[in-house]
Amino acid sequence: MHLTLLGALRYNFGMENVILIGMPASGKSTAGVLIAKKLGYGFIDTDLLLQKREGKLLCDILKERGAEGFIDAEERVNNELAADRCVIATGGSVIYGEKAMKNLKALGRVVYLRAGEEELEKRLRGEDIFARGVVMKKKGESLGELLSERAPLYEKYADIIIDCDGAQLEDTADAVVAALKK
Repeated sequence: MHLTLLGALRYNFGMENVILIGMPASGKSTAGVLIAKKLGYGFIDTDLLLQKREGKLLCDILKERGAEGFIDAEERVNNELAADRCVIATGGSVIYGEKAMKNLKALGRVVYLRAGEEELEKRLRGEDIFARGVVMKKKGESLGELLSERAPLYEKYADIIIDCDGAQLEDTADAVVAALKK
């Protein structure tokens, strides 16, 4: 019975996996778990895969290797990823790796969880974004500058764009599931 249900979901949605991209704090990991539950899919967080592979926290990889070294390591993890019927939450900088994005697009539909600068600042309030392991190519770059740099890349790779400003996690998850059904 369970296999039939998963087969029906795959047939209805016409895909194998759902790949979430977007800025840090856009909800990829937290909404991703809810989306996976709603679809009956597995859940993969590529930041956790990267930490496991390297044996270090994201911030430590970033400190040791710098932005380019981090991006290279992140690209390897995402380029080698294989999955079936999973929601995949990626790191915010995954869009810098063309090979990784080519692999992810081949695995399923890419959903950009779009949040504006004000929303991101609200969600990150009180957090040290460097301790989070946020990749900034330019030293001292602001969140707004980072968003301006990345937004065109997120849009380039996205099959679906979900606006998350002011949305609760449950609303974001419902919006993604609804968009997948179209």
